[in-house]
Amino acid sequence: MQAFQTFLAPAKINLFLHITDRRADGYHTLQSVFQLLDFYDTLHIKATKNAEIKRVNDISGVPASQCLCALAASALQKYTGCSLGVEYAIDKHIPMGGGLGGGSSDAATMLLALNQLWHLNLSRNELMHIGLKLGADVPVFIFGQNAWAEGVGEQLTAIDLAPSHYVVLTPQVHVSTAQIFANSALTRDTKPLKIADFSRGMHSSLFKNDLEAVVCEEYPAVASTLEWLKPYGEARMSGSGASVFVAVNSKQKAEELLAKKPENTTGFVAKGLVKHPHFDLAR
Repeated sequence: MQAFQTFLAPAKINLFLHITDRRADGYHTLQSVFQLLDFYDTLHIKATKNAEIKRVNDISGVPASQCLCALAASALQKYTGCSLGVEYAIDKHIPMGGGLGGGSSDAATMLLALNQLWHLNLSRNELMHIGLKLGADVPVFIFGQNAWAEGVGEQLTAIDLAPSHYVVLTPQVHVSTAQIFANSALTRDTKPLKIADFSRGMHSSLFKNDLEAVVCEEYPAVASTLEWLKPYGEARMSGSGASVFVAVNSKQKAEELLAKKPENTTGFVAKGLVKHPHFDLAR
């Protein structure tokens, strides 16, 4: 039907993450700011005439049947009644289990790409609705802009962020998000703040990652990596970890810092994006 086409799936960091409550259904309500980064997984996608959804490469630790991209394609078929299928491969660069949104971003890019390749012409809101059923972080990548997030992460407001370079480090541990959210030591009553407080840059000490203390207690490697970064700026953990980051004011400084990173960590330098590279695939 066609050749494989290449699509990008950007990483994200949470510039802060506050847990404001826990709902009756067990989901946590939060406030956060999502910053998209120019560091990507790469998807190779080809629409097919049969309805089969087929991943054509192996990814360690991610069986094809459990891959969020496959679940995204299946959800899109069900929602639209589309009889087309897809073959795809993923080049993984974003660390898995790092709180950088890699799997969610891959799923969002799959939805955006198939919206075009299957000629579905769904709205951005429809794709976000489908994405939310796959995971709380999927909608922000379809939203496609840096965002102030509330609710369970699905209530998104576009926010202008000053472009920064980031050093992102990931220690060699895999943090269980479910385990961290279930931890009895986690505070779930942070007072909600306003987007204007963040935009003015005032009270930056008010903005933190509520999951950080619990993760650092359970995963000493995260704590030590965070401590290593702190002399260079306001270092924070992203999402539920294990990745930590710091903003610096030039690419050169970022690369110099990365070159000195601790042993037993991986890392990369990235610049903040203004928009998702495939923002225009939804309306």
